[in-house]
Amino acid sequence: MDSFLEAMDEFVAEGAKDSQTADWIAEWGTTWREPRGFEAFVNRVRAQESDESAIPAHWVLTSTRWWVDGDAYLGRIALRQRLNPKLADIGGHIGYDVRPGARRQGHATAMLAAVLPLANSFGIDPALVTCDDDNTASIRVIETAGGVLEDVRGIKRRYWVPTV
Repeated sequence: MDSFLEAMDEFVAEGAKDSQTADWIAEWGTTWREPRGFEAFVNRVRAQESDESAIPAHWVLTSTRWWVDGDAYLGRIALRQRLNPKLADIGGHIGYDVRPGARRQGHATAMLAAVLPLANSFGIDPALVTCDDDNTASIRVIETAGGVLEDVRGIKRRYWVPTV
């Protein structure tokens, strides 16, 4: 829990926005420092993988995995099990972030590679993965995973990544 909270503090300090992590901070940031609040948060994240009633109206079922090294929280990756119109346009099947203090160490590349078999198990092939047009690090991550650029919509690059 301590490492997770430290990572969230790093995201807050950098001004995290437009991500699952930013949503977590907005919803849970005042409660998860207490053990019961943290437990409720973890239970909600787990429920959002299979319980439609646990997700907000604009979300889809999402399988979230934390990337850790021992007790150290390094980041998270989320597999959206289907696409709604917004996700099909700019969000994609997969979203990830690495805590600021652990970036540029290959974690995003490893996380994306690790979640592709899970995507395939849900019948997703290829998976849509998007990133900002100026995010050279994510562009490298996605292209390393075999992502093929379909187009750029506004500020978002849209790639299709094979899951097998």
